[in-house]
Amino acid sequence: MIVLGYRLPLFSSLVIWAILWEILGHTDAKLILPPLSAIALRIVEIAPTESFLKALIITGKAFFAGSLIAILIGIPLGVLMGRSKIADDLLLPWVNVFLSAPLSALVPVIMVVAGIGETTMVLTVVLFAVWIVMLNARAGVRNITPSLVEMARSFGASMPQSFRHIYMWAALPEIIAGIRLGLIRAVKGVIIGQLLISVVGFGTLFEIYLSHFLMEHLWAVMLVIFAFAFVVNELLAWAERSVRYYAASR
Repeated sequence: MIVLGYRLPLFSSLVIWAILWEILGHTDAKLILPPLSAIALRIVEIAPTESFLKALIITGKAFFAGSLIAILIGIPLGVLMGRSKIADDLLLPWVNVFLSAPLSALVPVIMVVAGIGETTMVLTVVLFAVWIVMLNARAGVRNITPSLVEMARSFGASMPQSFRHIYMWAALPEIIAGIRLGLIRAVKGVIIGQLLISVVGFGTLFEIYLSHFLMEHLWAVMLVIFAFAFVVNELLAWAERSVRYYAASR
């Protein structure tokens, strides 16, 4: 961000928004948007409590399990779509449909199939995350220089060897970008799953705080979730920038 000819760090925009939030919190909007300082105190207050730690464990287990499954399924299928026209013709329409569809409407269907519990939350995370992982892996593979694949074939490389030594590395920037976007969608998926399926984890806290109109507590939990999503995004964005060499060299 450039202000009056000076380049400010990216973090400075967050500081500006924090100041504006604090100012609005001292106006008539404080019933809905409490001051940021009060919310920060609530975070310190509720973070060590048993209810918050229990919600964090439940949410974290569903998030990481669902994200891992989405990555393990999405990357191989995306690579397959990028290399096989038949697979691409079969899967790409469904990928585009699920990327643009309101996935929240499908959560009750998962609940009917898998029941009410942790399995349904994990499947909801997979439903939200896997499609963007597949699409980005496909894009990365389709941008690989054909000479790399031809060289591997000329040396007798098998399909698993080509996947491990050619496709994965050459498509790595797009794959990491897909994982980054998939994990951000996974955060949305796990919270929606907890709210729609069974009020557990952070969904329980949201329900309690909303029913008692405890807006400071509600925003405290939301800021913890936002902060987690922001950290995940920035870490993977750094990893994505670190592997740009492979995109340039292909």
